[in-house]
Amino acid sequence: MENLHVFTVSEINSIIKNILEEAFPEIWVEGEISNFKNYSNHLFFTLKDEESQIKVVLFRSYTNSLKFTPKDGMKVLVRGRLTLYEARGEYQLVANYMEPLGIGILKLRFEELKKKLEQKGYFDEAKKKPIPLFPHKIGIITSTKGAVIKDMLNILKRRFFGLHIIIFPVKVQGEGAKEEIANAIYFANEHFKEFLDVLILARGGGSFEDLFAFNEEIVADAIYHSHIPIISAIGHETDFTISDFVADLRAPTPSAAAELVVKSKDVLEDKIYNLFLRCKGSLLKRILEIKKKIDYEKRSLRTYAQSIKNSFEKILYFESRMSRAIFVKLNNNKQKIVNFSKVISQLSPSKKLELKRERLMRLNNALINAIKNLIQLKKMPVYNFSASLDSLSPLKVLSRGYSITKEAKTGKVIKNPDSINIGDDLVTVVQYGELISTVKHKSKKNI
Repeated sequence: MENLHVFTVSEINSIIKNILEEAFPEIWVEGEISNFKNYSNHLFFTLKDEESQIKVVLFRSYTNSLKFTPKDGMKVLVRGRLTLYEARGEYQLVANYMEPLGIGILKLRFEELKKKLEQKGYFDEAKKKPIPLFPHKIGIITSTKGAVIKDMLNILKRRFFGLHIIIFPVKVQGEGAKEEIANAIYFANEHFKEFLDVLILARGGGSFEDLFAFNEEIVADAIYHSHIPIISAIGHETDFTISDFVADLRAPTPSAAAELVVKSKDVLEDKIYNLFLRCKGSLLKRILEIKKKIDYEKRSLRTYAQSIKNSFEKILYFESRMSRAIFVKLNNNKQKIVNFSKVISQLSPSKKLELKRERLMRLNNALINAIKNLIQLKKMPVYNFSASLDSLSPLKVLSRGYSITKEAKTGKVIKNPDSINIGDDLVTVVQYGELISTVKHKSKKNI
C-alpha cells in the first residue's frame, strides 16, 4: 500500500478530459435532438439514437451561423470536439457547427471528397491548363431547358461574331445527372479534342442538394482528365462545388463564364488601337533618334573633310617650300662643284684631276639620288591624303556601280518615294552618263 498511488476525483476527470480531447479533436456525430434548451442563445441538448445518447452544448459564438431553428425530434449532423465536464464527471460534445441531417450528410461527403481530391493533386494550380486568349470554338455542357443557355448564347453572340458553339445537353440535377455530365466531358474530348478551344460546364442557381451532381467524384475525374480546358460556372457567386476546384478556371455564374471566355470586340479593338499608337510612337521616336544620329554624322563628316582639306593645303605648302629649298641647295652644290673643279684644275696634274672629277661625279649622283628619295618620301603623305579624298568623291561612289536619281524638272535628289508621283520623269546619273526614265510604280521600304 505504501507504493500505491491514490488519485483524486479531480485528477481522474482531468486525465480523462485530456485523453478525450487528444483522441477526438474534431468529430461528426449524427442523431436526434431531445431535451433542447436555449439559455441566452447558448444551446444545450441531448443527441440520441435508438441505443445511446450524448450531451451537446453549442455556445452563442456559433449559434449565429445556424441556418435553421433546432427543436426536439429533429435529426441533425453535428461537428465538434469531445471533452469532459469535470465538475460533474460527464463527457459531452462541444459543437461548433450543426445542420439538418439530409444536408449534413451531403456536406460531409463534400468535405471528404474535397480532402481526398486535394491529396491526389486534383486542385494543383500547376496542373491547370491555360484558357485560350481568343477561343473561336466553344463547347457548353448544360441543360437546354431554362434561361442559362439562352443568356450565355446572347452574351457570346453580342461580344463577338463568328464563334463556333457546340452544346452538349445533359441533366444538371437528379438521378443520372452525374453520369451524363461526366460522359459529355469524355465525349467532347474523344470526338472534338482537336476542334474545341474550351469547354464551359454551366448550371444556374439552386440549393446545395440541387448542385450536388457537380460534387461527385465521377465528374471530378472527367474534368481532371480532360485534354480540353474547362471553365466551371455552377450556381451563384457564393456557391462552390468540387467542379470549381478541379476545373482550369472558375466563373462565379454562367453569364460571367460567357463574358470571361470571349473578350468584347470593342475592348479588343481599343487594345489593338492603343497598341498601334504605342508602336507608332516608338517608331517615330526611333526615326527621330536615327535622324539626329545621321545629322550628327553629317556634321562630323564635314568637319573631317575640312580637316583633310586643311592638312592637304599644309602639305602642298611644305612641299613647295621643300622644293625651293632643295633647288637652292642643288644650285649651291653645283656652284661649289664648279668652283672646286676650277681649283683642282689649277692645282693638280691631269691624272689627279681626272680622279677627283670622277669622285665628284659619284658624289653628285649620290646626292641627286638622296635628294630624289627625300622628295619621294615627302610626297607619300600627300598621295595618301589625295587617295582618301578621292574615295569620298561622289564620282568614286558612281564608279562602284551606285547611281543618283533626281527629278527631271527640278534636279532634286530623290530620297523618299513619297516625294514623286506616278508618271514623273527621272534622271539617273551613273558613272559614264545619265539615264532618263518614267515612274510607273513605286513602293516604300523601311531600312
